[in-house]
Amino acid sequence: MLTKRQNLLETIRGGNPDRFVNQYEAFAIMYDTPVTRQSPMPAYGQEPVVDAWGVTRSWPKGTPGAFPVHDPEHIVVKDISRWRDYVKAPRVDFPASEWESSIAAMEKIDRNEYFATLFYAPGIFEQCHYLMEISNCLVAFYEEPEAMKELIEYITDFELRYAEQVCKYLKPDAFFHHDDWGTQISTFISPEMFEEFFLPSYKKLYGYYKENGVEIIMHHSDSYAATLVPYMIEMGIDIWQGVMKGNNIPELIKKYGGQISFMGGINSADVDFEGWTQEDVAREVKRACEECGKLYFIPSASQGLPMSNYPGVYEALSKEIDNMSKIMF
Repeated sequence: MLTKRQNLLETIRGGNPDRFVNQYEAFAIMYDTPVTRQSPMPAYGQEPVVDAWGVTRSWPKGTPGAFPVHDPEHIVVKDISRWRDYVKAPRVDFPASEWESSIAAMEKIDRNEYFATLFYAPGIFEQCHYLMEISNCLVAFYEEPEAMKELIEYITDFELRYAEQVCKYLKPDAFFHHDDWGTQISTFISPEMFEEFFLPSYKKLYGYYKENGVEIIMHHSDSYAATLVPYMIEMGIDIWQGVMKGNNIPELIKKYGGQISFMGGINSADVDFEGWTQEDVAREVKRACEECGKLYFIPSASQGLPMSNYPGVYEALSKEIDNMSKIMF
C-alpha cells in the first residue's frame, strides 16, 4: 500500500495510485509562524480583531468563515492613489529564537507519509480587497491601474520576504495558498486583466518556493476559474484546490491533466448545511469520483481547509471517498 504522500504523487503525475487521495490526508498543514502570529484569526461569533495590515476581521454567527469589516470607518485604503499613506506590511525579520516553536512543529511531521505544508492566507488579490473593499478594488483596476500595480508589487514583495524566511527556517514540502479569484459563475476580473496584474507576481512567488525546495504548490480558489487554468500552469501551481463542479472538471482534466491536478468537485454548499445527511454526501462523492476519474483529481469539498461548517460533514465525506476507492480501484 502506498503512503499518503506516494499516492498523491502517483495521482498528480499520472502514475498508478492505489486509491483516491482522500481530501487533505496527504498534507500536514501548519500556519503558525512569528509572522502569522501578528494577525490573530477572529473567533466564530466573537469580537472582531485587527490584523497586522490594519484590516479588521470578524466571523459572524451563521457564516462559513471570517471576512473583513468594510464599513467606511474600517476600510484601510481610503484612496488608492495614496495607498502608501495607509498601507504598512507586517514585519518578517524575526530572530531565529522566534521560529523555534514552528521549527519544532515541522520536525514532528513524518515526511515519508505527509507533505509538510505551510498554509498562508490571504493571497495577493484577496489582500488587495481586504485593504480596499471588493467593489472599490475592482473599480480601481480600471480607474487607477498604475496604483493597483504598485500595491500588488508591494504585497508581492512582502510575500517573497516571508517565503525567504519560511524556506530558511521551516523548509516545507508544500505551500498551500488561499486567493479566491472568482464567484461561482465567473472570475472577478477578465483573464486578460488577470494576466496583466497578477501573473507576474505569482510567477515570482511560486517560482521562488519551487527554486527553494518546495515540491508542491497548492492554490485554493473555491470559485469559477476555468479560464485561468493556463495561467495557473504557467505560474507553477500543481494542484488547484477548491475547484467547484461548475468549472466542468472532467473537461479540464481531459485538456490539462498532466500539467495540473484538480482537488474538489464537491461544492461545500451541496453537502455542508444544516440538516445534511449521509445520503447527501454519498450522492455527491459518487458523482464527483465517477465523473472525474482516478488521475489528476482529488475528491474533496471545495472548502479550503480540512474542516466543515457543520459537525461530522468532513468525516462523512472521507468515509464515502474511501467507499468509492473500494469500488473504483
